[in-house]
Amino acid sequence: MKQQSITDLPPSPGDERRTRMIKYGIAMTIRIVCIVLMLFLHGWWLILPAIGAIVLPYFAVVLANVGSPTKSVVNRPGGVVAIPGARPPRDFGGRPE
Repeated sequence: MKQQSITDLPPSPGDERRTRMIKYGIAMTIRIVCIVLMLFLHGWWLILPAIGAIVLPYFAVVLANVGSPTKSVVNRPGGVVAIPGARPPRDFGGRPE
């Protein structure tokens, strides 16, 4: 059986949440820039930041909700192996044998 490596494990939920929040924050910052640009642009140039401000929240939410791109399989340890000469464990009542 292949031995499990720490580098094969998926990121912790906290790390994954932090990464998703950073991606969402960057997307929303770009949206704010689009909204501010709408105040200063005129004519046909106004359409580009308007489309960005309208469409970007959808993509930001989709991007933030996507999990980690790599799915790893955590290997389960093998069955219990009996050790010759070892004493059996106590029963659940805690009484000695």
